[in-house]
Amino acid sequence: MNTTTQITIVARWQPLSESYDEVLAVIGELRPQSLAEEGCLGYEVFQRADEPRTILLLEHYRDAEALEAHKLSAHYQALVVGRVLPLLADRKVEILQARP
Repeated sequence: MNTTTQITIVARWQPLSESYDEVLAVIGELRPQSLAEEGCLGYEVFQRADEPRTILLLEHYRDAEALEAHKLSAHYQALVVGRVLPLLADRKVEILQARP
């Protein structure tokens, strides 16, 4: 992966039915902390129209190094790894690079 190319993450989270509201609350904490990162260019949260309990995160990072810094950050480790992952029934993450 070219480290100077902008990276977009498309993450689809399917919370366990009883955990949906808790996952949304954690995203509410995670989003502003992620946006405060130097290399984070955008962090959007969507709900699928046809499956309202499926959450889609669309994240934009300056480059691969910024994405790695995000994944190693204290807030990502505490909120995503520590709190959200155990509450998900399914998780799919796509890492996309901009094409010239």
